[in-house]
Amino acid sequence: MGKVYVFDHPLIQHKLTYIRDKNTGTKEFRELVDEVGTLMAFEITRDMPLEEIDVETPVQTAKAKVLSGKKIALVPILRAGLGMVEGVLKLIPAAKVGHIGLYRDPETLKPVEYYVKLPTDVEEREFIVVDPMLATGGSAVEAIYALKKRGAKNIKFMCLIAAPEGVEVMQEAHPDVDIYIAALDEKLNDHGYIIPGLGDAGDRLFGTK
Repeated sequence: MGKVYVFDHPLIQHKLTYIRDKNTGTKEFRELVDEVGTLMAFEITRDMPLEEIDVETPVQTAKAKVLSGKKIALVPILRAGLGMVEGVLKLIPAAKVGHIGLYRDPETLKPVEYYVKLPTDVEEREFIVVDPMLATGGSAVEAIYALKKRGAKNIKFMCLIAAPEGVEVMQEAHPDVDIYIAALDEKLNDHGYIIPGLGDAGDRLFGTK
């Protein structure tokens, strides 16, 4: 079963409070999501492999560690996932960025894939799928299926806020995918919104209703 990591770092929790606040405007909301994306990227990369090299300091030759060149791909789920991309890229600027677009079928209410664009070397990369919310879990589950059927083997999922229902759905569908979240909220309401949540992440990021 995939593990669930809840990031309780004070800076993440502080910024998340203002992300939740309904009085936070679009500009500030976007900046805060970007900043939390960077802070979460710091945590999610904790297990990245290192190798030792020789480096010339001003004093002498020394053994020092560098990243061992593991290839990372960042994949936002359109559209709200776009709000977290730049924040993560600040820490991992060499990561390739893919995109997955999904829409909800009005009759079945299930997510349907409409756009997928990924780096060509899918099987060699570690994928980090990003979306601010894990509510029902439908979009995240479908996005990860889209990656797997194209050959992805190593996938992590990162979001700001998750509902217990969404986490359960994800773990059942993708037991090999670890979930990284800033907060695990109480529940979903009758309309599929996370309680207490932050409202509609896409609308608040892009100023739409």
